[in-house]
Amino acid sequence: MRRVSLHQHQDPIVAVATAPGRGAVGIVRVSGRGLAPLVAALCSRALPPRQACYGPFKDAQGEAIDQGLALWFPAPQSYTGEDVLELQAHGGPVVLQLLLARCIEAAAEIETDSGQPRLAGLRLAQPGEFTQRAFLNDKLDLAQAEAVADLIEASTEAAARSAGRSLSGAFSQRIEALRQRTVRLRLLVEATLDFPEEEIDFLQQSDAQGQLDAIAATLQSVMASARQGALLREGLQVVLAGQPNVGKSSLLNALAGAELAIVTAIPGTTRDKVSETIQIEGVPLHVIDTAGLRGEGQASDEVERIGIARSWDAIAQADAVIFLHDLTRRGQADYEADEALIAQRLAGEGGLRAGRIVHVHNKADAAAVGEGQQGAGVAAGDIVLSARTGAGLDLLRQALLQRAGWQAATEGLFIARKRHVLALQRTAAHLAAAREHAQLGDTALDLFAEELRLAHDALSEITGAFSSDDLLGEIFGNFCIGK
Repeated sequence: MRRVSLHQHQDPIVAVATAPGRGAVGIVRVSGRGLAPLVAALCSRALPPRQACYGPFKDAQGEAIDQGLALWFPAPQSYTGEDVLELQAHGGPVVLQLLLARCIEAAAEIETDSGQPRLAGLRLAQPGEFTQRAFLNDKLDLAQAEAVADLIEASTEAAARSAGRSLSGAFSQRIEALRQRTVRLRLLVEATLDFPEEEIDFLQQSDAQGQLDAIAATLQSVMASARQGALLREGLQVVLAGQPNVGKSSLLNALAGAELAIVTAIPGTTRDKVSETIQIEGVPLHVIDTAGLRGEGQASDEVERIGIARSWDAIAQADAVIFLHDLTRRGQADYEADEALIAQRLAGEGGLRAGRIVHVHNKADAAAVGEGQQGAGVAAGDIVLSARTGAGLDLLRQALLQRAGWQAATEGLFIARKRHVLALQRTAAHLAAAREHAQLGDTALDLFAEELRLAHDALSEITGAFSSDDLLGEIFGNFCIGK
């Protein structure tokens, strides 16, 4: 996003607020101060607030560009907190561009009593600038503003419902309650520092240690919900890995319920990554089918060698790796030798964390191994399935959710982002340090107060009560234009 300077936040802005392309309806949105003359110029009349009015949108010669609905939201009762005009026309790209140009043209023609253009600064909005103004004008806090984008981008029903709860303020309310409790405890500590000669022990009388413990316990509950919310938003990166012809593409198709990848008996059919997003209990899983792995120097050609290299790159970045084994090739010396080499590299590739690898033994139908049976060479905890028949797929789905740390979603779950989780983790660290200083008594009260201040600042970053311009630019720059 191009950085919008502070004085530019006073400019009136305009944009097409619907997705590119043709549609039944398209919206042009204008936001700024003193837009009433622009309303009259475009609609040939004043409009009643917050009522849909049907009529023509006219060009400079008085000819109708289109017929549609106009909605007028005078400040501060609007999305941005400024005057907002929405023109709902037919959704053709040419029509919307004509309306956009007419808005800018009409704004330049409107003069003040002194003859100066009143709205000459009307310009095209930057991505996310309407929502950014809503944040700057205290119509939304930062977590709610982010929830707007998360609601638009939601890939599952659970993610959309959770984003809706965050937009309504559910997450912000829990953060604000923690902030207020932290502030009250800070005031007690500061009072003790400011009046050391008093015989009253403010901290002991108010049970400061108990308050701190209660804040920390509530924080842990919020952190648990935030991790679940972040998982709903971000999803899980899952890579299918294994030797050629073990059934990776078949498993991808089975998980997705569609023929996405080409499946043949020819080893090395998959030469590059094939990706698909699926959902399990509302959690998005970004599943990547990779080229079959071979032992060092065994690639049949340069294309396969590049494909294998890309497979290892994907494995290093994955949240979970499904290491697929072929039950029908158990006991084959060359197969098991290559498998041992691959397993050895998997264990250390990119610093793979313990528990990231899910061992799955495929082709149970051909090997005559029943669901839930171990079979030869199958370790306890491994999953036996058949990608062809679907037997054992539910066990794999649950294992992936377990690796992700997912718990059954509750109705109160809210969407969250990685930055929220990191801010909560910093808050927990400062509260832990505050507890250590509190146990030292009067000798460390200033440090106790400082850690509470830092915890408060970390919480404030989530809702934007304390934030940097760089953070705002990064957040709103990822929005679509017109929102």
